Amino acid sequence: MSKILIAEDDITIAEIEKDYLEVNGFEVDVVYDGTAALEAVREGKYNLLLLDIMMPGLSGFDVCKQVRDIIDIPILMVTAKMESFDKVRGLGFGADDYITKPFDPAELVARVKSHLARYERLKQDNTLNTRNEKDEELIIGDLRILTKGWKVYVKGKECKFANREFELLVFLANNPNIVFSKDTLFERIWGYDFVGDSTTVAVHINRIREKIEDDPGNPCYIETVWGAGYRFNI
Repeated sequence: MSKILIAEDDITIAEIEKDYLEVNGFEVDVVYDGTAALEAVREGKYNLLLLDIMMPGLSGFDVCKQVRDIIDIPILMVTAKMESFDKVRGLGFGADDYITKPFDPAELVARVKSHLARYERLKQDNTLNTRNEKDEELIIGDLRILTKGWKVYVKGKECKFANREFELLVFLANNPNIVFSKDTLFERIWGYDFVGDSTTVAVHINRIREKIEDDPGNPCYIETVWGAGYRFNI
């Protein structure tokens, strides 16, 4: 049984989320501030984090950023605002998806199931590849990418990547010197069933650049081709 942590300071909303998830077979814990959420995640017993943005203690953005340095689990951010800035900022801190209040509880459950299933497939594929296949290594400049081991080294130092960041980097590195539009990359990496748009691609490209480029503002590896998309240069 998958275990979910809800971090939500509105008790009524938290109880609604908890009830619907438990009815659908999930084990659920609830915390009401960001500091408690971070402490709970550190225990390593949760499969997904449902994270409100506006909370006492630490904000959802702060929690998301720190969780990404601890463990790789799906993070769904819940926001009461409609501004795209909040959504982009949440994705920039490593969130996998977002849902806006007020929301349909059935949609929330569907999103949770979708992300858990996807993470489980990725984990199984990674385990199978590690056992049965020799790790494929991509060496490009100061980058060393182990495509089966899901590891990236920059100048000999390992850097942590969230699942979709890694998938996006590997796809581009495996298809060098080709320009891909945001829409194409979104379709290839996130798929049609993901609720979002191509803005997600730009956010993840920026996160990757911060990890692999000496100067993210003047990138050498992943180039922006204005009006067309992105190209991985070799």
